[in-house]
Amino acid sequence: MKITEYVETLAREGGLLADEAERAGTDALVPTCPEWRVTDLLRHTGAVHRWATGYVRDGLLEGAPFPDAPELAGAELLAWFREGHGELVRALAEAPEELLCWTFLPTAAPSPLAFWARRQAHETAVHRLDAQAARGVAFSEVAPEFAEDGVDELLTGFHARPRSRVRTEEPKVVRVRAADTGAVWTVHLSKEPARTVRGDTGDPADCELTGGAAWLYAALWNRLPLAGPGVTGDTSLARLWQETAGI
Repeated sequence: MKITEYVETLAREGGLLADEAERAGTDALVPTCPEWRVTDLLRHTGAVHRWATGYVRDGLLEGAPFPDAPELAGAELLAWFREGHGELVRALAEAPEELLCWTFLPTAAPSPLAFWARRQAHETAVHRLDAQAARGVAFSEVAPEFAEDGVDELLTGFHARPRSRVRTEEPKVVRVRAADTGAVWTVHLSKEPARTVRGDTGDPADCELTGGAAWLYAALWNRLPLAGPGVTGDTSLARLWQETAGI
């Protein structure tokens, strides 16, 4: 995907997140994030947006802590969230292509600017699902190509890190298939961090996860149950994912 596409998606998803949060009310529980209310969702995502803006706007070359979110609620919290989201969109849209700054996933993005545009588009889209969960309404699906990209970031980036808890005592293989886009990932599980290879390597799979890219996106991010007819083979591996894959 192009950087401009990520920025457009970030702009749209952030607006939807704020609108859905406002409809739900900031005191509403967020069932997809146990122990969170919409207030926590807005504070977390708003702080992440400001954190990312610092790298893009100021070209920070080292990791920095998240900024503290203010103790706001209701309309004031929503306004604070919308302000930070707008600043991030503007920073990404105006940043030079040759931007140099810190990034944090092991997979190499084409550039730091592409990394942050991609990361924040997915950060915001996933949390938009949380805002809809707080309202108790069905998720608005993300576009298949964007969903495929997000599954790729999750599998090859987040769960390649040492902090990933998705581990098995004996080597196992999980194959993930996006039925609508044709993308395939082969995930090798063991006592070490998961090793994901794009494509069908031909290795026998212990478990297969097959479905539309949007379903895989929501399910692998633990926003929908990783269950049903699209899960075949050793379903205990799907349960393992749901129990240990939280980011």
